[in-house]
Amino acid sequence: MCKRRFFGGIATLALTLAACGVATASPERDVTVPADPTMIDFVDPAKVGGLVTRSLTEGESGGRQVHVAYPEFKAAPKLNEVVGKEAERQLRDFKRSTSTGGLKPRPELNMEWALDAATDDLIGVRLRTGEFLGANWGNSTITFWYDKRSDEAFTSTGLLDGDKGLHGVAELVREQLIKRGPEVDQNEVTASRDLFNSLAFNRAGDLVVEFDDCQVGPCSLGRVAVAVPARRVEPLLSPAGRRAQHLVRETALVAPLVTPRVSVTRNPDAASQDAGSVDCKARKCVALTFDDGPGPYTARLLDILQEFDARATFFTLGANASTDPAILRRMSREGHLVANHSWAHRDLTKLSSSKIADTLGRTRDTITSAIGQTPTLVRPPYGGVNADVRTTARRLGVALVNWDVDTLDWRDRDPEVIARRAVHGAHRGAIILLHDIQRTTVDAVPDILNKLRGKGYAFVTVPELYGAAGMRPGYVYTSGAVSAP
Repeated sequence: MCKRRFFGGIATLALTLAACGVATASPERDVTVPADPTMIDFVDPAKVGGLVTRSLTEGESGGRQVHVAYPEFKAAPKLNEVVGKEAERQLRDFKRSTSTGGLKPRPELNMEWALDAATDDLIGVRLRTGEFLGANWGNSTITFWYDKRSDEAFTSTGLLDGDKGLHGVAELVREQLIKRGPEVDQNEVTASRDLFNSLAFNRAGDLVVEFDDCQVGPCSLGRVAVAVPARRVEPLLSPAGRRAQHLVRETALVAPLVTPRVSVTRNPDAASQDAGSVDCKARKCVALTFDDGPGPYTARLLDILQEFDARATFFTLGANASTDPAILRRMSREGHLVANHSWAHRDLTKLSSSKIADTLGRTRDTITSAIGQTPTLVRPPYGGVNADVRTTARRLGVALVNWDVDTLDWRDRDPEVIARRAVHGAHRGAIILLHDIQRTTVDAVPDILNKLRGKGYAFVTVPELYGAAGMRPGYVYTSGAVSAP
């Protein structure tokens, strides 16, 4: 399980769906490998069938900030069970270790995921967790594997040949860490299953061993990882480990890492194709907004909105959007507006300006790739805005959108309660906060639409509330109220 020893000066890690750096030729075979052998070629989740993202959240009005995301596979229930239990365990431990009363800044737990492998025979799921407990972020990683042939899900040490493999890999890792200099303490590396809970293979077949922050050196080092050469680690692998090594290497040979050709194009700004069909000066308009998706219930929500001829604004997470770009295209095609909610839902006010720009820029690019339009609206996770967030938003050319009607649907999983809050809080120009990752929220939407339509409301996307005045980059919008940067 994740071993946490988080202290000050912890760096964050930005995950990418492909390895970074310049590719160089492998001396052992005619393939290319990343310049940093500890980088992993993560699988594009959009190419994996039967995959959805599940989320555990504690939201905007709570004493803690929680967003835990993890994958669920239609064809791998045993893997789903162990991954889901790990997510629930980390959330439970976080709640036990934090207070819900008055801490500033609020404690935050954030989990995101990536796929180390996803073939017909094997799946590797990497969970990357960040905790913010008042000063800095601390990060930990755990990786689970699933062997489809045996229908068995196991932790990373299942890739190794029992205690013999574990002790052998620990010795090889210590050898590698000696080369890192005095900052890294190789003596901290023991044959502990908790220490070796995140193992994967790079495209050359080397075993990549990742450590949590502060485990083998000062927290200021951030991510510490070692690549054990394939030929040396192979005798220490279990049968499942050897198959995983072979499959990852063979997949890389089929699709070698290359530098893509980039063509610069100007995409139009994202807008509802039905924008302008409702005059909000003449009619009572409200904007339903849905955060944190797309998720397993988003398609049903779109069916409901289509049935009622209602439009909404979807503030999507980049990590989720990358899993299901087709549903973003459906949103755009059916007159909704697709907007930006950051990559993985970390509170932007706790990040540096460069990391704010990275999480918003990656999500922007993912949405643009899916729908051919560039989102110009951002909802900051938890509604968190400070001077750095405003300045970065202005530089990126995006407006910031919060809300004035909070249905608290993350807290109260009751469709009647959610609908009642939305209807009672609605007023002309209201921006209503909902989450399409919650089944109970989607269950509440027909009642919300029926009752608000009965009161004479029209359902529009957020920019339509402001008409010809438009929305300015770096400004914060809540129900027509605008605060200057």
